[in-house]
Amino acid sequence: MQATCHWINDYLDPPASAEEQADLLTKAGFPLEGTESVEGDVLQDFEMTSNRGDCVCHIGLAREIAAISGRTLKLPTTTLNPTGPPVSEIATVTNREPDLCPLYTARVIRGIKVGSSPEWLAHRLRARGDIPRNNVVDATNFVQFEWGQPTHVFDLSKLKNNAIIIRRAAPDELFLPLGEGEAEIKLNKEDLVIADAERVVALAGVKGGELTAVTEQTTDILIEAATFHPVSVRNTSRRHNIATDSSYRFERNVHPGQINEAADRLAGLILDMAGGSLCEGVLSDGKPIPQRRAVSMRVARCHKIMGVTIRENRMLDVLERLGFEPKLNKDRIDCLVPIHRLDIEREIDLIEEVGRMFGHDSIPIAEKIEIRIAPAQSRVMAMTAIKDSLVGMGYLETITHSLIGKEAAKHFLMPGTESLRVDDDRAKAWPILRPSILPSLLRVRKLNQDNGVNHLKMFESGSTFWQTQKQHQEVVKLGLLADVEDPEDGLRPMRGIIERLAHLLKGPDAIVDVTPDDPPDNAVAWFNPGGTVTLDGRDIGRLGLIPERITRDFGLDAPVIAAEIETGSLIDQYPPDTEAHSLPAFPAIERDVSAIIDESVTWAGIHVAVNALGLEHLEAVDFITVFRGNQIGAKKKSLSFRLCFRARDRTLKHEEVDPQMESVIEMIMQKFKAEIRR
Repeated sequence: MQATCHWINDYLDPPASAEEQADLLTKAGFPLEGTESVEGDVLQDFEMTSNRGDCVCHIGLAREIAAISGRTLKLPTTTLNPTGPPVSEIATVTNREPDLCPLYTARVIRGIKVGSSPEWLAHRLRARGDIPRNNVVDATNFVQFEWGQPTHVFDLSKLKNNAIIIRRAAPDELFLPLGEGEAEIKLNKEDLVIADAERVVALAGVKGGELTAVTEQTTDILIEAATFHPVSVRNTSRRHNIATDSSYRFERNVHPGQINEAADRLAGLILDMAGGSLCEGVLSDGKPIPQRRAVSMRVARCHKIMGVTIRENRMLDVLERLGFEPKLNKDRIDCLVPIHRLDIEREIDLIEEVGRMFGHDSIPIAEKIEIRIAPAQSRVMAMTAIKDSLVGMGYLETITHSLIGKEAAKHFLMPGTESLRVDDDRAKAWPILRPSILPSLLRVRKLNQDNGVNHLKMFESGSTFWQTQKQHQEVVKLGLLADVEDPEDGLRPMRGIIERLAHLLKGPDAIVDVTPDDPPDNAVAWFNPGGTVTLDGRDIGRLGLIPERITRDFGLDAPVIAAEIETGSLIDQYPPDTEAHSLPAFPAIERDVSAIIDESVTWAGIHVAVNALGLEHLEAVDFITVFRGNQIGAKKKSLSFRLCFRARDRTLKHEEVDPQMESVIEMIMQKFKAEIRR
């Protein structure tokens, strides 16, 4: 906030030197960033936090100085004497968007004379770094920098039907901003505008329009004083790249309760400098002005937070000087928050006010503080375990941007979903929020390929985004990508990685299964062949080979295998509940089976069928390998698995296992039409 020493002193008794102002405001939380001597005055630039919109004006800064130094705050007063007809007979105001414009007011002055501003006003503006225009426009700028209330003045004769309508813009509606050399801009339905009966005459809270600008020929004016929703103003300002002193203040919020005081001040200045007749009454439309907020502060709580005891009378005096009208009620102080202090919402805010006025440098610094180290969150521990395990298996972690290109995103959208686009010019060629981690990993793989890196394994955990029926979805997933080292291995290497992670996070009893996708109905088109990964019967993701048509689009020369799983089901209950068992006391008997079966028969089906036999002493059924070749035949494969038998109380004999192996072989031959390889 740029303010001048003399202008601040207009509201202080006694006045303060520039050095005193800088020192006091720095103590109040507004450090001085720089000074400059201008026309016998001192221009000061104070750092301003976004929640202190009440201090982006000279009166706001003077109020802080008066409160912390004990000076008297002198506020300007205005007495108006309307001599014109009722304003309702001259103009109309219609507010169609009270949520975006809580209050809009209008006053009319007729018969003014536009000319140069008096020297005292022109000097105040020049010292602040502004260029004087004329007595009417300069008055609006003066009130804005005095009270922090942006206002605007329309040439009444240029308003169609003397009407003011607050509405949203129509799509592609045109607006010509104020200023020499400005070009028309296209608006959209998200823009809040001020319009007359036919066209847009101002961007609400941002900038006035050239079509209704005040000129030397203007004789009748309509004074706008209003407040607008901060987010609406901010979005419009950013969307059209128009930043003004008005938008800066409205983005920090302006309370409807301070509008009339500032508007009366502006009307009085214009009448003094430009003459004319003020019409009786004020046009207004919007919501009722909110009541002042009541907030209480416990005295003991204030002492505990600040670490120092402050007398109650001093607390009351500080809060009184800040305008809180404090009242002591037993062990607490009840306050009514001034309308300009929109940042005060709860007890801790009042404690902060007391601390600011007491002086942060007066609060003792404790040489020791007590802290309690919180245990690591289970989800954090789980992700650390995942990363450590993957790194141990030769994978490298990548960290990529969540934005990708449109062409990259189209390959990885599920049926019935749409991509999410970022409406920001800075996104440029990458405007899509990634629906999958895999396109990011493929892009990294291409970069490494171009630099001669081969046999790469990568992983990344991050958010993925899409929308279904206009509902935004965001899911954290773990993506894995690796070069295919042996095509005969199929999907087994990636399945093994996922099984290892599942056992790490869910315990040794976790059951991971992969159900192959039927290629004609493959829901995940970026895996071919591919399959659905389930953990204890619950779908957690997909794995498969990335088809050549996709790797070709990413510029990859070699095939890659990938997986993408939702980590929530893996890490929700980490660490797993595990139970230790004593080591087996007796040796096991292991028997291998190799069966030639149809390609459609899955290992999962055989595993379930063998366990369903309920064989005595059967401890485990483990997959060994699968073989395909011309000697086996087309659409056939040789699947080998191992059965482990063990008794807990003695050493088994082979004669006890032979009958059970016969039942396994007989079942496989009958149920799966298998040929047993001897």
